[in-house]
Amino acid sequence: MPAAAQGFSLDLHAAAYFGESRKAARRDFFRVNAKVATTAAPNLDTASDPPLNLFKPKTPYTATIKSVERIVGDKAPGETCHIVIDHGGNVPYWEGQSYGVIPPGENPKKPGTPNAVRLYSIASTRYGDDFDGKTASLCVRRAVYWDPETGKEDPAKKGVCSNFLCDRKPGDKVQITGKLFLYRPSGKIMLLPESNPKAAHIMIATGTGIAPFRGYLRRMFMEDVSFKFGGLAWLFLGVANRDSLLYHDEFEGYLKEYPDNFRYDIALSREQNNKRGGKMYVQDKIEEYSEEVFKLLDEGAHIYFCGLKGMMPGIQDTLKRVAEERGESWEEKLSMLKKKKQWHVEVY
Repeated sequence: MPAAAQGFSLDLHAAAYFGESRKAARRDFFRVNAKVATTAAPNLDTASDPPLNLFKPKTPYTATIKSVERIVGDKAPGETCHIVIDHGGNVPYWEGQSYGVIPPGENPKKPGTPNAVRLYSIASTRYGDDFDGKTASLCVRRAVYWDPETGKEDPAKKGVCSNFLCDRKPGDKVQITGKLFLYRPSGKIMLLPESNPKAAHIMIATGTGIAPFRGYLRRMFMEDVSFKFGGLAWLFLGVANRDSLLYHDEFEGYLKEYPDNFRYDIALSREQNNKRGGKMYVQDKIEEYSEEVFKLLDEGAHIYFCGLKGMMPGIQDTLKRVAEERGESWEEKLSMLKKKKQWHVEVY
């Protein structure tokens, strides 16, 4: 246990709930009974602007893999890993930013040139999982392709970068870039607004889209930093089944320790049904609490979405239906949310 984490105690309450396969895969979770004092340089918290473009694709930084850990159970469809990268404090970032990773080999679309940069949302705060400002964590699902004709995995079509990362061992090197924003012309759409510590933040994630929200929540509830959060953080997480839940023990801990400041709702598409009898997706869970969600938005809450881009049409349709049931125009409401910078989307 890192020296900075001595105020935490190990919480094993989730083991029985998730069964043996889940227990075997779960990360150790430090229950929040005292916030952790960070040991990094204070300028990580006092800088007025986020780090940008520190290492570009032509001149990447060579970092070191510290750990790679499977964080889903045996019954999860696919493998998801929590990967801790040691950057030595040389590639700083803020919550909501992304790292670029350059896998080895040639770009198949441009022979003779390196592989293209793949972007991953960072799943830790600026202080990292060791609270010293020298690491960054990624949440990566291994991308594989199953041939429908043979019923077997086709290695030729596997995801190059996700498999590279999930196959790493401690001590391996990885090239990263500090071009830290993803699909955002303004470069700030997913940064956690900290000007109002009592604001409400509604976070909606599917799968590995949980990454930036883990960083937000650790900053809000785990670390003793300049940001003294006293508002409401409400997380909606959609995955296939219980074995697919990511960082569940951390979130359950926040729920126990900060019941007035944190809400946590999950949608398990292969294990739960919505009110219409269909599969339970994250938009169905939002619909269950639509009155509260819309009330919070009317009061200035920020709402964030992160995950596969296929999540957005269903969510948008649900929000539009709810708005119309309330006698509102969804188009006008969405326009107002964007104008007031309450609407934050990062999909891939």
